[in-house]
Amino acid sequence: MAKPLDTGTGYLLWFGCVIGFCGIHRFYAGKWVTGALWLFTAGLCGVGQVIDLFLMNSIIEEGNLSR
Repeated sequence: MAKPLDTGTGYLLWFGCVIGFCGIHRFYAGKWVTGALWLFTAGLCGVGQVIDLFLMNSIIEEGNLSR
């Protein structure tokens, strides 16, 4: 059984947007398509990145459920 994903790690990866790596937290949660979208659009011009700050718990929970 795989180790569950950690919300703290998700927030840390989300913070990577400060240095230009938007969407890495989505790759961590197993959301490859939206992770690529965030990466190539700078987090949907920053709007998606801010929304993910408030949705991080549910993103990580979904990632844990899909494992």
